[in-house]
Amino acid sequence: MSQHHDPGTADAPEGQASRSGFRPTAVAAVELGVIGQSVGVAVAGAAESIPVTGISLNSRTVERGDLYVALPGASRHGADFAKTAIESGAVAVLTDDAGGKLLAVGHDIAVPVLVVAEPRSVVGRLSKLIYRSQDADLPGPSMFGVTGTNGKTTTTYFINALLQAMGKKTGLIGTIEILAGGDPIPSLLTTPESTDVHALLALMRERGLDAATMEVSSHAVSFRRVDGVVFDVAGFTNLTQDHLDLHGTMEEYYRTKAELFTAGRARAAVVTVDDEWGRRLAAETELPVTTLATLQPGSRPEGEENFAVADWTVTSPKPLGLGTEFILRSREGAELRVHTGLPGAFNVSNAALALTMVLAGGADPAEVQAALDARDPFTVAVPGRMQLVSTRPAAVVDFAHNTDALARALEAVRSPEPASKVIVVFGATGQRDQGKRPSMGAIAARLADVVIVSDDDPHDEDAAAIRADVLVGATDAKEAEQLDCRIMEVFPRDAAIREAVNLAAPEDTILVAGRGHEVWQEVKGVNLALDDRVELRNALTARGFTVLQDDGIES
Repeated sequence: MSQHHDPGTADAPEGQASRSGFRPTAVAAVELGVIGQSVGVAVAGAAESIPVTGISLNSRTVERGDLYVALPGASRHGADFAKTAIESGAVAVLTDDAGGKLLAVGHDIAVPVLVVAEPRSVVGRLSKLIYRSQDADLPGPSMFGVTGTNGKTTTTYFINALLQAMGKKTGLIGTIEILAGGDPIPSLLTTPESTDVHALLALMRERGLDAATMEVSSHAVSFRRVDGVVFDVAGFTNLTQDHLDLHGTMEEYYRTKAELFTAGRARAAVVTVDDEWGRRLAAETELPVTTLATLQPGSRPEGEENFAVADWTVTSPKPLGLGTEFILRSREGAELRVHTGLPGAFNVSNAALALTMVLAGGADPAEVQAALDARDPFTVAVPGRMQLVSTRPAAVVDFAHNTDALARALEAVRSPEPASKVIVVFGATGQRDQGKRPSMGAIAARLADVVIVSDDDPHDEDAAAIRADVLVGATDAKEAEQLDCRIMEVFPRDAAIREAVNLAAPEDTILVAGRGHEVWQEVKGVNLALDDRVELRNALTARGFTVLQDDGIES
């Protein structure tokens, strides 16, 4: 790939500086003709030699030398913003038939326009080509991808911490932060677009990182945000009801997750077989697969034989402080001694998956054990994931925002101290899977002593209607099952948190669930500043309780 000049514009040299924190500092130019050939579009004449050094879906983030990809949007077509992109330095536009017609009729476009039937389907491939993000001729970080309904964030943090404990230079792409071997890189999106993902991988390669870990949500797969990325090891946590507003059925939800475990996307799989979906995935994937069983005998479904033949199994879990120590044993009899300082059986599962993925990536078991003993990597603080704010009362903020996660969180925080009670504050997100709202209310009524239903992120939906859906599930369960719990409706959310603290005795536990690390609450298109951790700390302090020091994010 050689450096060329764009006729009629200022030079766009190889190695140009980037304004974006996501991009590498130097990108070898790719000729527009090569790009056209890769998507089946002929580029004629001098335009064939135009150098392309970046790619963007957003006209506001275009940099000099970029290919601007104009996609159809909910209300406007990206082609309407092509002029802005070109003024910012875009040297060509890639769009669909509708975008091509818009540019031909309503805009005076002085750069080449490439038209393909489905531009979204080629963005990942082009991003990989332009940034050489996983070029076979260039050394790059080993890639670990984690998917599933619950536990993705914590598992990625655990992998990252374990690799760091082993002396590796690491990167992290997740819902909380993005790291490329240094300070966090600001992100405007929960899951970066494929253009940014490939730029990040190139940046990580440029910085000499040894490994990178990424959360892979079903949205990321559905919206093609991980297209072109090949993971060395893909891991599966579990599958429970969530995101059915996008997928429609659990079967479609599963199939979307299962796409990650195909030859074009990963080289090896580690699958937790604690639920039926994991067992099915382990049986169906064509990748080399390592299975992991983390449920203890008393927790396993009756008649399940698959646990006995898992490649790795969690055994001998014992409480240690707020966390757990356990043994991870291979089918051949090898053992690793493991500890996590985070509470809950699900964090045992997360730690076991992280460890098994690192082993599947080729790590030496003895080296891994030495890192576990020396650094205790699975006690890393994960913002908004079982994050402890105080100990008396125990006050915890967690991201649990579906029925299964809420049940696990409530079970995890239940104190053995006599007469202690669990107080939970939670709600449901607006414009999302409405079917889970009553079941979340019912779970809270069954597992908590005081249920305070409040607002999560209503978005454009009526907040009172959302609370009503949750309350129906809670009150119906209380009446039908004669549950001894108190159910309250308190809003706004900061008032609900204060009420929970006012009701708490030192021996009690407060769980504020649903929003985790989020610092904004969206109501009718307005973002309101709201951090559950801050509100909980303030309420506890106002009542005279001692709060833990906030050391920030450890990664």
